[in-house]
Amino acid sequence: MRAGLPPGVATAGIGLFAAALMTSGLGAQQPDFSSRVEVIRVDVLVTDNGKPVEGLTAANFELLDNGVPQTVDLAARDEHLNVILALDASGSVSGSRLDDLRQAGRSLLGGLRRGDRAGLLTFSHLIALGSELTSEMSRVQAAVDRLAGTGDTALVDGTYAALLLAEEDAGRSLLVIFSDGLDGVSWLTPEAVVGVARRCNVVVYAVAVGGAASPFLRDVAAATGGRTLDLGSTKNLSATFLEILGEFRGRYAISFTPKGVGRDAGWHRLQVRVKGRRVAVKARAGYFAGG
Repeated sequence: MRAGLPPGVATAGIGLFAAALMTSGLGAQQPDFSSRVEVIRVDVLVTDNGKPVEGLTAANFELLDNGVPQTVDLAARDEHLNVILALDASGSVSGSRLDDLRQAGRSLLGGLRRGDRAGLLTFSHLIALGSELTSEMSRVQAAVDRLAGTGDTALVDGTYAALLLAEEDAGRSLLVIFSDGLDGVSWLTPEAVVGVARRCNVVVYAVAVGGAASPFLRDVAAATGGRTLDLGSTKNLSATFLEILGEFRGRYAISFTPKGVGRDAGWHRLQVRVKGRRVAVKARAGYFAGG
């Protein structure tokens, strides 16, 4: 799938960001979570009464691809992470709210481990690349410290750009989106960006404040097997960001090679269960085969 930009967008924030991606070499490919790579990877959260289930192996998982049982080849947890922060930098993010957001960014970066990578993107009426994916946390930290709020909220365009950035590196990718406002200036449609999210091997956690958890944020998170957290204030935002990081790190990265489902292009529905146990399992709903 090629998720191109609509005509004229180069005059808006998403166009400026796309140009920056191309200049840096990051925009060479578009999101495409496809069976053309043969091995399909899926991040799976397994909980029992809200607590992560430890000690599972590939043999514990049951996976169906379009209803056809598959063999899970790997169920790993201890892998390096790619974490993208996509942060609302519109005019409503100011004062104590801005201070809390900066501190939450610092806290999340401080929770990363050796070998993890992080990046930062901000969105207002413009999309700005604060830092590409890097293992040099000081660079991302400096970008977080420079956060300032101004202008309107291009949430949909910002999410699209963040998905592109998160897809630019192999590995387990977490996208944390923070917003405190509703979108009024994006060029792209929510439906188009949700469609892109379904094709990306990225898990989205959306954090919304003051009732800003729009259907768009909920749909993007659900499409990727993530979730949406709706907060009354930013007072405990640092704890929320660390909760997200801990939950994502506790997920299992399972992989399988599709068999018995053909090579035709199209949507493949996935069902993931844990054999013989009544536990909650959360994962993306499927993937697009490339044909």
